[in-house]
Amino acid sequence: MTDFKSAAELLELCRQEQCPISEIMRRRECQLGEMTRDMADHRMARALEIMRDSASRPLKSPGTSMGGLIGGEAKKLSAHAAKGKAICGGVLSRAMMYAAAVLEVNASMGLIVAAPTAGSSGVVPGLLLALRDRYNISDERLVDALFNAGAVGYLAMRNATVAGAVGGCQAEVGVAAAMAASAAVELLGGAPEQCLDAASTVLMNMLGLVCDPVGGLVEYPCQNRNIAGVANALAAAELALSGVSQLIPFDEMLETMYAVGRRLPIELRETALGGCAATPSACQRCGGCG
Repeated sequence: MTDFKSAAELLELCRQEQCPISEIMRRRECQLGEMTRDMADHRMARALEIMRDSASRPLKSPGTSMGGLIGGEAKKLSAHAAKGKAICGGVLSRAMMYAAAVLEVNASMGLIVAAPTAGSSGVVPGLLLALRDRYNISDERLVDALFNAGAVGYLAMRNATVAGAVGGCQAEVGVAAAMAASAAVELLGGAPEQCLDAASTVLMNMLGLVCDPVGGLVEYPCQNRNIAGVANALAAAELALSGVSQLIPFDEMLETMYAVGRRLPIELRETALGGCAATPSACQRCGGCG
C-alpha cells in the first residue's frame, strides 16, 4: 500500500521507490480511490483547467466582488507589467497577477479550486501558471506538480489544519504557499527533500499570520495575502533549489504551525473581530463592527 502519514514516511517512500513526491501521491490516490492512473490524471487535469480559467478570466473581464471590497486588481497588475514597470521580475509579477485574479473569481462566486481552501486558492495556480509561462511547461508536468502540492496539503490536513478559523491565515495561505513551493521545486528538477525543505521554509516565514477578513468576507486582505503567499513560495523554492537546506523538518514545522494557530486569540481566527477587520477604515467601509 502506497500511503504515508508524515513527511518522513513520504520521503522514505520516495527513496524506496526512487520516484518524486508527485508519483507517490498519484499512486496513493489510485489505490485509495480505486481508480486507474488515467482516471487520477484526468481528475487532476480538470482541476488544472479550472485553475487556468479562474486565473485568466478577470484579466479579460474584471468585475466587483460580492462584498465590493476587491475587483480589477489583476488587470491593473497586468497593465502595469505590460508598460514595462513591473519591479518584481517576470515570474513573480505574473504569479501575483494570477493569484489576484483567482481571488477575484472566488469573491464573485465563480468556480475555483480550493487549494487547500477557497480563501487561499490563488497561491498554487498563481505560481505554477507563472512558471508555465516562463519555462513553457506542459500540462502533463503541471499535473505532476499538482499531485506534489496535493501531498503537502494532505499532510497539513491530516496532521494540523488548513482552516483559518482554527489556525489563522498561516494555516490557509501558509499551507497554500507551502504546497506551491514544494510543487515548484519538483517542477524545476528538485529532489523530494528539497521540496519539503521549501515547504518548511514557507511555514516558518508565515508563522503566526492571523486571519482577519474585513466584514467577515474572504476578499480583503485575503487577496493581498495570496499575493504575498506566492512571493514567499517563490523565495522558498529558490532557496531549496540553490541547495540551502532547512534546519527544521516539515513535520516539525507543521506541528509548530498548528500549535501557534491554536494559541491565537479567537479575534484573530476568521471572526472579523480583530486585526485588519477591526480598524476604523474597515469598520466604516462595512457599516460598523456590530
